[in-house]
Amino acid sequence: MVFQRAINPIRRRLDRAGIALSAACALHCLLSIVLVSGLGLGGEFFFSPDFHRIGLAIATLIAGVAIGWGALRHRMAAPFVIAMVGLTFMGGALAVEHGPKEAILTIIGVALVSLGHILNLRHMHR
Repeated sequence: MVFQRAINPIRRRLDRAGIALSAACALHCLLSIVLVSGLGLGGEFFFSPDFHRIGLAIATLIAGVAIGWGALRHRMAAPFVIAMVGLTFMGGALAVEHGPKEAILTIIGVALVSLGHILNLRHMHR
């Protein structure tokens, strides 16, 4: 029981980091479209496939640890399933050309991943 109390703050931080990274990702998508299409700035950085692959890897790692850990602990599959569907959307965004389709898939994905983290945090308190 003492071990579990020590672990909860770590999982809580990971879930909060996942929510913050999801918001940053959505903001990145929107700013990329505005800056690149509206002003012609930063296309090589904002649209870099490596940037998106690294972001997906980080999101997968954090969601897998925090939400997977939570699902095992509280035996609720919904946060895990929702987050994994979100990661699937984010992965699908890597398969389309840069632009509105990619942004829509990514924003749907990060919203679902964030929702998975939020649900995971809620189940932690039950």
